[in-house]
Amino acid sequence: MGLLQLLTTFFKKKRHPVLEDNHFYFQDFDQDRPLNEYEFVVYDSELTGLNPRKDEIVSLGAVRIRDLKIIPQENFYCFVKPRGDLPKDSTLIHRITPEQIQNAPPIQEVLEDFVRFCNGGLIVGHYIDLDMAFINKVTKRYLGGPLANPCIDTLRLAQLYKEEEWGNYYDQFNYNVSYNLADLAAEYGLPEFEEHDALGDAFQTAYLFLFLIRKLKKGGITTLKELYLAGRSWRWLF
Repeated sequence: MGLLQLLTTFFKKKRHPVLEDNHFYFQDFDQDRPLNEYEFVVYDSELTGLNPRKDEIVSLGAVRIRDLKIIPQENFYCFVKPRGDLPKDSTLIHRITPEQIQNAPPIQEVLEDFVRFCNGGLIVGHYIDLDMAFINKVTKRYLGGPLANPCIDTLRLAQLYKEEEWGNYYDQFNYNVSYNLADLAAEYGLPEFEEHDALGDAFQTAYLFLFLIRKLKKGGITTLKELYLAGRSWRWLF
């Protein structure tokens, strides 16, 4: 057995069983199925700041989509107590106070349940790279590795839809166009939820995702692979 195989075997053995299950779901992942055949987990987190190296998660919110329909009762939401203090600047944004998280569990106590909730679903988020950077930091620390779920960014989908909608007039550097989640919801007449609340933002993103998918399907995008090729909106996050 070569060195690479030995290292791979060693690190695989260190992965927590719940993370092994997570990776098992995507071993033979098929991108060619119709979009309605996939399950999606729409995920958002509230943070102490935007730097994954030093900041932490203070709440997690997620909701499931099945058959391109939101399943409201299948959701995940919790406060998380960070290891450090809660900065005042972050409280001004998400309105989570030190009193609210005083008795909240630390991330390692809720992480397994969150990973189980995500198992089998493609993760959707608005600027999902940021949320995945934070969640993968803690899954690596406590479970032995990152999540295997493929991810879709609704911000990139919105850019793709704008490009199709405007044709030759599309300008990705037009700073008068907002890709803020609440602004997009208002522009497209979607139900509006409380901003900077992890579960509220997850529901808001879920409605935006379904709106954009239905619009893009009218343009001939019907499978995950077509979505990836059209806008490079999907990628593996290992």
